[in-house]
Amino acid sequence: MDPTPNAVRLTDVRLHRGGRAVLRDVSLDVPRGSITAVLGPSGSGKSTLLAALTGELVPAGGRVEVFGQPVPQAKHALLEMRKSVGVLLQGNGLLTDLTVAENVALPLQAHTQLPKPVIARLVAMKLHAVGLRAAAELFPRELSGGMARRVALARALALDPPLMIYDEPLTGLDPIASGVIMSLIKRLNDTLGLTSIIVTHHVHETMPVADHAVVIANGGIVFSGTPAQLQASTDPLVKQFLNGEPDGPIAFDSAGAMAGSAA
Repeated sequence: MDPTPNAVRLTDVRLHRGGRAVLRDVSLDVPRGSITAVLGPSGSGKSTLLAALTGELVPAGGRVEVFGQPVPQAKHALLEMRKSVGVLLQGNGLLTDLTVAENVALPLQAHTQLPKPVIARLVAMKLHAVGLRAAAELFPRELSGGMARRVALARALALDPPLMIYDEPLTGLDPIASGVIMSLIKRLNDTLGLTSIIVTHHVHETMPVADHAVVIANGGIVFSGTPAQLQASTDPLVKQFLNGEPDGPIAFDSAGAMAGSAA
C-alpha cells in the first residue's frame, strides 16, 4: 500500500449533480488513522462528496485519491478499490429475509473464495466486535434501531477495509443508541487501525470522537480544523450552523436542496 500519510486527498474537486454545481474547489486531506467529521446542513453536498469518494460520482474537475491512488473509473479497478472502503449506509441496507449472520456474510461470499466454516468464524468475529454475537440468528425485524445499525457496521467491516465511511450514522437513533454507535466508531478506529470519515449533521454527538472537523456550506468547505477550533469559531456562517439559527449566511432553500439531492 502506498506510504502516503493521507488515506484520502481531494484537490480542487468540483462536483455536479444533474447539471448543477454542488461543490466547487474542494481540497481536503484525511490523515491515516484519524476520524474526520464532514458536517453541514441538509442539501449542502455531504452525500455528494461521499459519492465522489466511493467512485459513484466522477468529479467534473480536480482529483480524488484514496491511499495515494486516484479513484478509478474503469469498472473492475473501481470494484477492487471499493474493497478497501467500508461504507455504513444511512438506511442500514440489511436484507430482511436473511439473518444477522447471513447479512454480515454477504461481502465475504461475494468477494472471497473462503470456505463456509472460515466465513462463519469471520462473521462471528465481526459480530463480536460490535457486541452482537448472540444476535446472529435473529432477523432484521427483530432488532432495535441501534442493533440494526451495529449489524450494518459489522457487515461494512467484513472485508477488513482500512477506510470506513459513515453516512449519517445517527439518523433515527435515540440518544443512548447514538452514544453507543459513536463510542463504537471510536473504539473500532483505534483498535483496528482504521481511518474514518463521518458524514453527518449531528455536531454535538460527533465532536467528542473526531480528530478533525470540516463544515460544508454554500458550495464549498467553509471551515476545516479541530473540534476545539470549531467550537471557538466566530465565523458567522459556522456559528449559524452550530447554533441552528434560521437566519444567516447559510440560505435556507429547501427547493435548492432538493434539486441538488445532496443531503
